[in-house]
Amino acid sequence: MTKKDNTIILSPDFVQKYKNKQPKWGFNGLGYIVYKRTYSRPKEDGTLEEWFETIERCINGAQKIGAGYTKREAEKLFDLVFNLKCNFAGRGLWQLGTSTVDRFGGNSLLNCWFTAIKKPEDFCFIFENLMLGGGVGYSIRREDIHELPRVKRNVEITVKNTNDADFIVPDSREGWVRLLSKVLEACFVTGKSFNYSTVLVRSAGKPIGGFGGTASGPEILVDGIEKICGVIKEREGKKLRSLDVLDIANIIGSVVVAGNVRRSAEIALGDPDDYLYIKAKRWDLGNIPNWRAMSNNTIYCDSYDHIAEGVWDGYAGNGEPYGFFNVMLSSKFGRTGEKAKENCEGTNPCGEISLADKECCNLAELYLNNIESKQELIECSKLLYKTQKAICALPFIHDDTNKIVHKNFRIGQGVTGICQGLHNKKLGWLDDCYKALKAFDQEWSKKQGWPESIKLTTVKPSGTLSLLAGATPGVHPAYSQYYIRRVRMSSQDALVETCKGMGYHVEFVKNFDGTLNRDTVIVEFPCESGDNAKLAKDMTAIDQLELVKRIQKEWSDNAVSCTVYYNKGELGNIKEWLRENYKNNIKSVSFLLHSEHGFLQAPYEEISQENYQKLCATIKKVTAVSVGNGQTIEGLECEGGACPIR
Repeated sequence: MTKKDNTIILSPDFVQKYKNKQPKWGFNGLGYIVYKRTYSRPKEDGTLEEWFETIERCINGAQKIGAGYTKREAEKLFDLVFNLKCNFAGRGLWQLGTSTVDRFGGNSLLNCWFTAIKKPEDFCFIFENLMLGGGVGYSIRREDIHELPRVKRNVEITVKNTNDADFIVPDSREGWVRLLSKVLEACFVTGKSFNYSTVLVRSAGKPIGGFGGTASGPEILVDGIEKICGVIKEREGKKLRSLDVLDIANIIGSVVVAGNVRRSAEIALGDPDDYLYIKAKRWDLGNIPNWRAMSNNTIYCDSYDHIAEGVWDGYAGNGEPYGFFNVMLSSKFGRTGEKAKENCEGTNPCGEISLADKECCNLAELYLNNIESKQELIECSKLLYKTQKAICALPFIHDDTNKIVHKNFRIGQGVTGICQGLHNKKLGWLDDCYKALKAFDQEWSKKQGWPESIKLTTVKPSGTLSLLAGATPGVHPAYSQYYIRRVRMSSQDALVETCKGMGYHVEFVKNFDGTLNRDTVIVEFPCESGDNAKLAKDMTAIDQLELVKRIQKEWSDNAVSCTVYYNKGELGNIKEWLRENYKNNIKSVSFLLHSEHGFLQAPYEEISQENYQKLCATIKKVTAVSVGNGQTIEGLECEGGACPIR
């Protein structure tokens, strides 16, 4: 008699009830295309999962790692996720229920990390987690990087294409990280020159298993190591400056982008009076290396008075405006006004989770726009929580991460579609839901023998996941009432023909000189924000900041990630608001200057209701799509361009 697998909590009969159903996908089918492209995995027969199959895999996978669902709870969660009331983190949608979880544990299911750069091996931590498909925040504060050793003199690192090198780079993620480790060891510890060979590294275009992507070939790695060595060599006999540390981390990010065909999500956090760092992305000054585009730069700032005057140059349109991270408020408080004590040292690339050194995010999603009652919101929250909590108990690759994750059991349940709930009572549900989740955490943690979670809630930018459900991203307003959303795909992608068949307008990318780029196409999706959505044109920068302040008080005990859009004429008002409110109300915030770009084929284009209706009339009803490859679509990153992590 075959032993029953108790981790299979969903019966086939129950799941099959949903086989011929489709939820109300967001934005006229864009949500479905994004799902098929990003989260639908190949099955044994070579076809791709449909939505009901993805959820089945995820819930059974969650049960396998210890979520502890009852049969009723599993079936209820299935229905809620299927109908886009809530969702697992993007990484969970892709990896739950796969063998990758067995191999990498928590690293396979969690997105983003933070490290304070104090030791040479901290650069390897960045490299490894970026190559695992995560994002990384890192501190370049003087007090942290001062602990790095002085650079040794006369170290030479050379490459040769033979089998007799001092070090032959293995064709693996671990091999690339090991090469970087040896380079850093030579430059900072031993002072011994060496050569290496990449003869084993696979050629460009070969598929990468597990986390996805394709190989770049060895040239990208060699080029990155050469650039890193160049930065280090300029400081022979001296310690690295903040700008040098920033450059090394950004070069690492550029290697990963090319190596895995994904964007690299990084955030650097530096001192508010570090003018070298503040000018790092002053593109208007010229001679700025292009790799500095790899990170969203932010300053540690516990008070408005700590902001150096030079920071405002970026807000006036000279270079990029830097974000602010209030480490003091993040350490002392959960929701604003509620005291908590934690060892917060930094944040993830999008700024919504306060983190200790080597700690990581653990996210999930509540679609406020689709949730119909306060009780339904609470039910979604409790059920998702069980998976998040079980993920915290998994092993992680790094011992330091194991220790801090198993100590804090930090999770971050995010709410998206917030600006679709401003005109009704939905925002009033958040406080009660938080209290219910807090009480449930005490109960469930005691039952499982786990620590209570140090923090539980957040608001993230929610780029890709919000598109599935037709939600405005996180706390951000809708672009407009009716608009075209343009996304780019490879012209060879099988999904292109699918989009054409469904009636979406498809055209080649137009180059600046008027010629066509026949390798890439743009697909146009007509979108409607809904009758209750708050529009960007209706919200001033101060309106956006006040909303962040409210959600930080009523829901998020981690932080609220928000990119505040502003016009130059609002800068004075922004300064005054920050002077009065920042210290006690804002944990994390970034800014982006409105631009009247006038670009052809812009990502967003406002249209009339009449035009919207005409475009919708040409679109066929969503049907099963059998093509895709588990890769993200270019241009569907988080709001504000922050985080592309699946």
